[in-house]
Amino acid sequence: MGIITGQFNEAFTPIMDGVTNVVRNYALWLNRKYGVSYVITPHFPKYTDREEFEVIRYHSFSVPMRPPYRTGVPAFDIQFMRRIRNIPFDIVHAHSPFSAGRIAMSIAHKRGIPIVASFHSKYYDDLLESLKFEGAARIGVSVIVDFYNQADFVWTVNNSTAGTLREYGYKGPIEIVNNGTEFETPTDRKAEGRKVNERLSLRPDELVFLYVGQLVWQKNLKTLIHALALLRDMGMDYKMLIAGMGYAAEDLERMVKDLQLTDRVIFLGAVYDRDFLRSLFCRADLLLFPSVYDNASIVVQEAASQKCPPLLIRGSNTAEGVIDGLNGLLCENSPESIAGKIHEAVRMYDLSKIGDKAHETLYRNWESIVDEVYGRYKEIVNAYKRIRA
Repeated sequence: MGIITGQFNEAFTPIMDGVTNVVRNYALWLNRKYGVSYVITPHFPKYTDREEFEVIRYHSFSVPMRPPYRTGVPAFDIQFMRRIRNIPFDIVHAHSPFSAGRIAMSIAHKRGIPIVASFHSKYYDDLLESLKFEGAARIGVSVIVDFYNQADFVWTVNNSTAGTLREYGYKGPIEIVNNGTEFETPTDRKAEGRKVNERLSLRPDELVFLYVGQLVWQKNLKTLIHALALLRDMGMDYKMLIAGMGYAAEDLERMVKDLQLTDRVIFLGAVYDRDFLRSLFCRADLLLFPSVYDNASIVVQEAASQKCPPLLIRGSNTAEGVIDGLNGLLCENSPESIAGKIHEAVRMYDLSKIGDKAHETLYRNWESIVDEVYGRYKEIVNAYKRIRA
């Protein structure tokens, strides 16, 4: 017999970020194999959910300085409160410490059921970017740590992320639960790449780099664009594909124009077509992901699933498990180091072999991850039932 679970998060489709991906795949595979799972998230204007599981939304308003993200006030949404009261959750899982996570915490405490809280994001960086004041950001982090202190179980995506949560001041136990991807290994990578060539008018022999993610300054994208200009100055011919949306999109496009890179950089916007996104990874010679903000970006898993090697910043949380020259490329956090590493890699390394090794060592699909998640949920639920018996 399955269990009834709730996945609570501040963002969900159509907002496409790493945590949305986690929440969606948890709910998807739990529903398919292990019972019933609901997603609980703020309302998004003019969007209709089409998932095979139920998405329950509550009244929301936009988050200043962080479009398109939203938060909400569920207590004023009578219909939502009535719906949530009628669901007999066995366990709830908070994927954010904000309004959705607070709902999960309230349900767990009132009903005496367990709550798992996952730490996905570097909230201090987000708060500092929004508030522009270190003192306020530190106060915000202390409130967030207090949230995790109230959870029964705290999960993070890798050891580096656990270290970040420790730096914030959390002292309780932490379990590591990795991310995955729904992408399967391509049967014909070159054929998938040809689809991209046709759609974007790329030459078959053209060197192609790819960035997939939010277009926000926390992702270190200024450094990436300056590195691309240096590569141009080194005489390297390439195309850079940038897939994503975010508040910095217009400024990034202006920056590309000012640096005279418009003939080399293609902004694709948000890519909702997952088959096309998978083809982009097949076509790319390198994933360029310079973020030192992300904890364990799913984009690295997605790239590895299609045998696309990643270039990451040495020492970043996302670089955990990557060995330079073996299953990826590592460089320092500067335009010069990024450009130099790319230039060296294209001339000296067999990128296809590095992509093969990335697939072998970094890739895991979501079904296998959620199999483990369900096993852990079941242990937790059974332990609670024994305590309450």
